[in-house]
Amino acid sequence: MGIRVCLEEVLKDRGMTSKELCRLVNITEANLSVLRSGKAKGVRFHTINRICYFLNCDVGDILKFDGKLEEDGDEE
Repeated sequence: MGIRVCLEEVLKDRGMTSKELCRLVNITEANLSVLRSGKAKGVRFHTINRICYFLNCDVGDILKFDGKLEEDGDEE
């Protein structure tokens, strides 16, 4: 997998709903859902910054490296 998204756990620990976070961060529920599911191919630093700010957490709390190299077929 490569990078694992732990946003669901942090939201639960903070007692915040994804809908509340969307409103604070100013992203759509659909985009947050893609991020939470781990299916996002990328995310802007600006978005990560706002998520961390409003959840009062560190980037490492929401994004974890599982030690595996994710191959997407685009590299030579």
